[in-house]
Amino acid sequence: MKKILEKLEEVFFGHVGICILLLCVVPFIFVSHGLFRGIEIEQTPSEAEMEDLIVVGFSQLGSESGWRTAHTLSVQEALTKDAGYFLIFNNARQIQENQIKAIRSFISQRVDYIVFAPVIESGWDTVLQEAKDAGIPVIIIDRMVNVEDESLYTTWIGTDAWKEGEKAGKWLEGYLQEKQRQEEEINIIVLRGTIGSTAEIGRTKGFEEVAAGHRNWHILESVTADFTAAKGRDVMEQMLRRYPKIDVLVSQNDDMTMGAIKAMQEAGVSFGENGKVAVISFDAIRDALELVEAGRINVDIECNPVQGDYIHKIIQMLEKGEAVEKSYVVEENVFTKENVGEFLEDRTY
Repeated sequence: MKKILEKLEEVFFGHVGICILLLCVVPFIFVSHGLFRGIEIEQTPSEAEMEDLIVVGFSQLGSESGWRTAHTLSVQEALTKDAGYFLIFNNARQIQENQIKAIRSFISQRVDYIVFAPVIESGWDTVLQEAKDAGIPVIIIDRMVNVEDESLYTTWIGTDAWKEGEKAGKWLEGYLQEKQRQEEEINIIVLRGTIGSTAEIGRTKGFEEVAAGHRNWHILESVTADFTAAKGRDVMEQMLRRYPKIDVLVSQNDDMTMGAIKAMQEAGVSFGENGKVAVISFDAIRDALELVEAGRINVDIECNPVQGDYIHKIIQMLEKGEAVEKSYVVEENVFTKENVGEFLEDRTY
């Protein structure tokens, strides 16, 4: 019997022990080296962490641009534990279904507030009704939603995309007049952002309304490049092959502009202050503003990503039972070579 027990002990603590060890260690190695791809673990607060903290579920539409990164960081820096918050973050990777799932997850976790930047404007009525039924205030940021019942969200914080597009058109009017080209036939390419997004809709309409007042302005094509540098480059390559004369590029964000600039450089097409193609960009991230200073981008219409402090202030008002406005528009500038130097030193994004 003693020999049998010794044998069992050897087997158990030998082979089985090794198996148990491997089962414990291998998953740790996989996780630490990022080998479990495609699995996004959503952070959930424990009861201890939630104690005396305001729990906020934040669904960001993606990370498609430098502007978006700055936007996310602004929210994360404002809603910290030191400021009294527990923030649950979700990256939707530019897929609406992911955002809807995230919002439903926030509802099931009974968060105090839901904050989200919608990837497109339509398709939110059902899930926002669920949030309303659960008694959870919803704060929409950056892009807007198109819903039948505006009571489905508490407030919106963002920029005036239509005004941004109008500013681009007004700048072009002044530029052509300054160059004494206001009577010339002007060929324009427009690189649009994600179709159906607030920025794409507003900037397109704002610019087109100004352009409609000039019979000599010809928008050759207005085509999406999805707010990414890679697609901006690809689409601009196609435009350069298709049209021998392009006078103006209107690119609805800096990332697409960066891609389009690479395409023009490779094609040997001059651009910017002393080039054949005037470049109008949007967002005004630091990298683009440096190109404005260098004369490579003629003008950059700001879309201010620093919206986290607005969220904090609004939540604090709601916590005190105070009324809030239905919308808050953040301040924005227009940057040219003449004024950009004043802002570059303090630009953190």
